[in-house]
Amino acid sequence: MKAYIFPGQGAQFTGMGKDIYDTNPTAKALFDQANEILKFDITSIMFSGTADELKQTRVTQPAIFIHSVAIALSNETFAPAMVAGHSLGEFSALVANKALSYEDGLRLVYKRAMAMQRACEINPSTMAAILGLEDSKVEEICASITDEIVVAANYNCPGQLVISGSMKGIEIACEKMKVAGAKRALPLQVGGAFHSPLMEPAREELAAAIESTQFNTPVCPVYQNVNALPSSDVNMIKVNLIDQLTAPVRWTQSVQQMVADGATTFIECGPGKVLQGLVKKISPQAEAMSI
Repeated sequence: MKAYIFPGQGAQFTGMGKDIYDTNPTAKALFDQANEILKFDITSIMFSGTADELKQTRVTQPAIFIHSVAIALSNETFAPAMVAGHSLGEFSALVANKALSYEDGLRLVYKRAMAMQRACEINPSTMAAILGLEDSKVEEICASITDEIVVAANYNCPGQLVISGSMKGIEIACEKMKVAGAKRALPLQVGGAFHSPLMEPAREELAAAIESTQFNTPVCPVYQNVNALPSSDVNMIKVNLIDQLTAPVRWTQSVQQMVADGATTFIECGPGKVLQGLVKKISPQAEAMSI
């Protein structure tokens, strides 16, 4: 059984999507349509922009979404039994399984990006990758820091958990993680504390946009970040999508659940190969590839 998976922020690179734009008319149409919807030439930045230009929030999230969806929808063999996306990638997954139109998905992703940027400006904050500690130990250390906000944000694979919180909170947490035996505790170069309570202003802003957007019954279930469970119910999909901004990404648990539900092959759609690597660490018996 095939599961299609979609990457999140950080997978971008200069030249992303240029190959399918030049060779696939369906993909080219989606890229060109994105320029019209966003009202700026995002494809030029994707194809030839600098790394700094690609890192701009208003560019990064829609760029990865456009690339991921174009790969999926322009592939003649695309026939998912289930889909999932890492953070931003959940929006790509919801277009792939027809819960959202491409146009509405892109508009929501752009609104999400700008809302997250504004939330970051309100509360300066950051994230850090913790390697080599049990999830339960990371959670315990985060909970012990009561004067600052620090939470588990991305359960990427066993032994790799990203934490999110205030600048001081992350600094304290990293020191405690090292003392507890973490192989590494690395502050990340990100704009803010994604998937934490500090994203509440963005969650409120995005909620209004999601509630006013037309969602359709999907052709296959989406395994959502918030609970790592499959859903085909439109109302539940919307609730989970709204909650995603302030809740952790349960990627490890999502992959485990998809395998339990029959997934044998994971196909990554989008820039990079990060998710393939995570799948192999979570479920070594599963096949992982890209299209």
